Amino acid sequence: MRELRVQTKSRPYSVFVGIDLLTQLPILLLRHEVQTKQKLFLVTDSHVYPLYANGILGSLQAAGYDVHIAVIPAGEKSKSLETLDQLYSDAIKAGLDRSSVVLALGGGVVGDLAGFFAASFMRGIPFVQIPTTLLAHDSSIGGKVGINHKLGKNYMGAFHQPLFVLFDVKFLASLPERELVSGFAEVVKHAFIWDKQFVAWLEGNNKALMQRDLPILEEAIYQGCKVKISVVSDDERENGIRAILNYGHTIGHALESVSEYQFYTHGEAISIGMVGAAMLSVDVLDAPSSLIQDTETLLRKFSLPTRIENNWSDEALLQVMKRDKKAKLGNYTFVLSEEVGKTQVVNGISEAKIREVLQKLKRGG
Repeated sequence: MRELRVQTKSRPYSVFVGIDLLTQLPILLLRHEVQTKQKLFLVTDSHVYPLYANGILGSLQAAGYDVHIAVIPAGEKSKSLETLDQLYSDAIKAGLDRSSVVLALGGGVVGDLAGFFAASFMRGIPFVQIPTTLLAHDSSIGGKVGINHKLGKNYMGAFHQPLFVLFDVKFLASLPERELVSGFAEVVKHAFIWDKQFVAWLEGNNKALMQRDLPILEEAIYQGCKVKISVVSDDERENGIRAILNYGHTIGHALESVSEYQFYTHGEAISIGMVGAAMLSVDVLDAPSSLIQDTETLLRKFSLPTRIENNWSDEALLQVMKRDKKAKLGNYTFVLSEEVGKTQVVNGISEAKIREVLQKLKRGG
């Protein structure tokens, strides 16, 4: 078990990464002063529940914990006010109080939803992140939790740091192929915004990663988590450098929104968004033109899309981008790269330049 420390003003905590770690959950709860008399509220989804929930439930009950389970429908649509309200009802009926602890067992949707529930139930109770997807190595760290509105992604949210994060790499052995591939987008993102050497390592190990070599996957997750931790430890509430973690997300979130979360996975949308960000970086920041090709080449090695495959209108995409949370004073805002490992937030990008990029992304889709 490898341990990384996240240092934030509100709460320092650990991220544990390794293979076959689930047996350590009761021990880690006790280590973090979660007593058996405190009720646990396990939130998971309909995909994860039949695979892992009973095993976790058994080990926790054997350790003396009182555990209540809430199962939500799998998928992005569960990040909603309706599902959140159901969690409140389930928790109240189960008798949860301010000493209770939420366990978020699942991917990014479960982590975001359960974390926001924990942040808001009785004005905030502790929670633990137990990510089961590769994508969630990113979303489970940093304390950003929230739900979607019908007009855009993550409009209702909070910063609520977990007690700890437990990432058992063995979860990835049962992950559907498309979900595994989707997760590599955030790994690639961490490399491009922070570390040229990590980019080179991903290029050299992409086949082993795609073949689910667990020790190699563990190393990729560990390195990706290190990048995320370095950023959020410096900027817990996204007032500065943390915004660079949104590289590729302005176009990516727009694609998710216009397709009502039905066409692309999050990682697929972010993959296309990173290509768009590279194109804008060359145009706006005079980044080397090779950035576009380097980005596309690495993403394609992980079987990720690099072009928009449907003909959504520019107007629909631009409307969502203008509502993006990074936008200031109604201007379009993007995270762009001067070069690999050197990124910045750029405000006031012209609509004409964005339209040009959207047309390039649609060609050959």
